[in-house]
Amino acid sequence: MPSTFRGRVLAIVVVLLVVFVAATARLFIWPPVDAPTRVDAVVALGGDPGQRRAHEAIKLVESGFAPIAVISLGGNPPVPCPRHGEQVHVLCFRANPLDTRGEAQYVAALARRRHWNQLIVVPERSQSTRARLLFKRCTSAHLHVVPVSDPLSHLPYDVVYEWGALLKALVLQRSC
Repeated sequence: MPSTFRGRVLAIVVVLLVVFVAATARLFIWPPVDAPTRVDAVVALGGDPGQRRAHEAIKLVESGFAPIAVISLGGNPPVPCPRHGEQVHVLCFRANPLDTRGEAQYVAALARRRHWNQLIVVPERSQSTRARLLFKRCTSAHLHVVPVSDPLSHLPYDVVYEWGALLKALVLQRSC
């Protein structure tokens, strides 16, 4: 009898582990992403010292997907507003609070003032699920999430961080 009990417990643990790994893969490693399309603005989320997200937003504007790149200057110390060509209109901001929720709140207010109906949001791939959730809570604009890939060396940390941040957004901070 005890070996049957242990077998059932082991089976449950294995099933839970498989579900956890599958959820991690779907939510943070291969989340739903959108193809870029013509929108009112491209929004790059901050906290990226190498400014890969900001450069991707500027590239999307240069490619004609939007007339303006809206770039969050996250991080401590804040990164400078990135260089861009004269043909590219860039608006840089620093969210308050300095997190993805603060960025969503700032961009939502900006979208209301400027009557923007469609946005491309450029997070890191691991952040895409949470960014989509927070931006949908804060703005009625149609969202297209076009992420940049996480550096592989950061992926383990990013996945652990995103699990905590997503749970916080789902349980503790359920509004915009």
